[in-house]
Amino acid sequence: MILAVLATDEQWNEIINGITSVVWLRVDSLHNIPSNADAVFILKEMDVMDYSAISKTIFINAVSITLKEINAPENVVRINGWNGFLLRPNWEIAGIINEKVKSIFAAIDKKFTSVPDEPGFIAARILAMIINEAWFALGEEVSTKAEIDIAMRLGTNYPYGPFEWGKLIDEKNIFTLLLKLSIINKRYLPAPLLQQKISE
Repeated sequence: MILAVLATDEQWNEIINGITSVVWLRVDSLHNIPSNADAVFILKEMDVMDYSAISKTIFINAVSITLKEINAPENVVRINGWNGFLLRPNWEIAGIINEKVKSIFAAIDKKFTSVPDEPGFIAARILAMIINEAWFALGEEVSTKAEIDIAMRLGTNYPYGPFEWGKLIDEKNIFTLLLKLSIINKRYLPAPLLQQKISE
């Protein structure tokens, strides 16, 4: 199986990590997708685009934007391509799960959980809230960034603290998701200190 990937260096390293059962081809634009590729992973954050010209199965990194919003064709599947998430053994995906999608996941030795086509999937939504609460705590001078990270790692056995996660994922991604979610529910409004950080 041949899989074409449009990705940042970090995303590329994560998606190919230890997986030698497929042929990975890194491309620098959608115009350079080889005709023999079985599927395409578009992991770079891109402006909404027209996918109708590509007939192959397409996996897009779209955490905040839904398939419905971009009027995506049936061959497009949403995944979470944020840094750190591609290393997970089980991916959350939204879209039509056909035999082709199943065979690609089997080939790259990943499991998947089909979730509704909603902003943030499940894990990213929860993580965004944890990071946001850490920014609220920092703003209220409950503790320092380092101490909050240590407390979360030791208290919850998470691999990273909330500020470490935010740095890994990029606070702009967290902020964008929170803003999108806050349209539906105000409890997702970004913490003032996080807003200030993004504005810098």
